[in-house]
Amino acid sequence: MDLKFIRNNPDLAREMLTRRNEAVSVDEILSIDEKRRSLIQIKDQMRMEHRQMSEKVAELKKNKQESGNLINEAKEMGQKIKDIETQLAEIENDLENRTKYLPNYIHESVTNEDTVVATWGEKPNFNFTPLAHWDLAEALQILDFKAASKLSGSRFVLFRGLGAQLERALINFCLDLHIKKHGYIEISPPILNLEECFYTTGSLPKSSEEMYKCAEDPYYLIPTAEVPLVNLHRNDCINEDNLPLYYTAYTPCFRREAGSYGKDVRGMIRIHQFDKVELVKFTRPENSYEEMEKMRKDIEEIMQLLNIPYQVKRLAASEMAFQSAKTYDIDAWSAGVGGWLEVSSISNCESFQAKRGNIRMRRKSGELEYVHIMNGSGLAFPRIFVALIENNQQKDGSVIIPEVLRPYMGGLSKIG
Repeated sequence: MDLKFIRNNPDLAREMLTRRNEAVSVDEILSIDEKRRSLIQIKDQMRMEHRQMSEKVAELKKNKQESGNLINEAKEMGQKIKDIETQLAEIENDLENRTKYLPNYIHESVTNEDTVVATWGEKPNFNFTPLAHWDLAEALQILDFKAASKLSGSRFVLFRGLGAQLERALINFCLDLHIKKHGYIEISPPILNLEECFYTTGSLPKSSEEMYKCAEDPYYLIPTAEVPLVNLHRNDCINEDNLPLYYTAYTPCFRREAGSYGKDVRGMIRIHQFDKVELVKFTRPENSYEEMEKMRKDIEEIMQLLNIPYQVKRLAASEMAFQSAKTYDIDAWSAGVGGWLEVSSISNCESFQAKRGNIRMRRKSGELEYVHIMNGSGLAFPRIFVALIENNQQKDGSVIIPEVLRPYMGGLSKIG
């Protein structure tokens, strides 16, 4: 939703901003833009007049005629042009700062309410009261919240023994499936990225308060591997024949969770550092929604192999991320906490990130066009860890390990 779009579709822009609950004034932007364009016309007219004056002065001097008054007028005109250029620079800077807060378009399929579009699996039935993960895991000595608090304060977790091994098994299982079966290229990126990387993905300036910034160096800790994966092709031009491109990466992720205190404070549902396997695709515009459905299918396959009941929601316009045109959330059922936990978010950002990062494709005809970019969590831990141990707990306090993870656990079938 750039300046050109707002200029050509002001009513549609207002509607989309209202549906997204974004406090950006279309009228203010249009007013500033009108003032900018008016000043540009004045500046261009004055430049033309100034050039004509300069030519006249040169002609008078050549003919050894008096030119003092005209020289003074030209100087005054030159100063006026400089004043207008200074004013224009301020207006353009204001306009640029305002347009940075314009979100993406809304895809036509997105409504104003969250909509469950698919479900899978049966919620487990127990002949005992299932424990929440904070009690279950500490009894099994696979999580240690006290040690984590001693090291880093609240909202951190420490995996211990078989818990650390299970977390690693989940990560390796997801990576292996995406690489060997789904065709993604694995990347192991830096987790400290430059500021421009976050502007490309849409994290800056909108969500600056949610991230950890280095005090002395120009870096932020990544909130997701989407940031480095999208920026792999910043300022690149990709041949059409090379699309689509599929990337996956495991990284730790860091989020301040500013403003979320009082929500999900117990256990590890909402913490400052967590592990995640991320998926990113670069596609032709005409294929992007087909590729989004493929990504969703890839992620759902993992949920099914882990035998975790889940629901897929198409998010309401007001719930989508700033950069997304359409988003699915995948929520896992977790028996101990007795609720749905978001474990994946799949977003098609269309050309939003490509425009910010200048990521284009060259058609066979030679024409240049922005690619479409999408991302998805495949999967996010430790909420998957939570759902897995809570759903697979036994009456004696042990936890059954899903079959697909046993090769990563040295053949172990149970923790207990």
